[in-house]
Amino acid sequence: MDRKIRVLVAKAGLDGHDRGAKVIAAALRDAGMEVIYTGLRQSPEMVVEAAIQEDVDVIGISILSGAHMTIFPKVLNLMKEKGADDVLLVGGGIIPDGDIQELKKIGVSEIFTPGTPTANIANYIKNWHTEHPRV
Repeated sequence: MDRKIRVLVAKAGLDGHDRGAKVIAAALRDAGMEVIYTGLRQSPEMVVEAAIQEDVDVIGISILSGAHMTIFPKVLNLMKEKGADDVLLVGGGIIPDGDIQELKKIGVSEIFTPGTPTANIANYIKNWHTEHPRV
């Protein structure tokens, strides 16, 4: 039997609103994935450390605070430093289109903005996982 896709859902930075992250976590669980939710106010270091400890396939970061141009680069650098750059990094939240393009250029795979159907997010992760199996 195939191993379930393991997803870490994190709220990075000082943002205190986690309803959307919890909705995504539940939707991904319903789609057959194993989801670890880290809770509020996670530092980039905490997110990457948890991802490594939990041996996840995907890190999903929810940011509504406007700190996305600081947090995502830090997470990407830590992933590279710690040898976790084979993990899919996606994000969600209120992020301007121009910033989304910049984040994709530096290595964030996809950004899901408010209103994205949860099935689209689950399908994106499943398709990526099929194309990039981790050994």
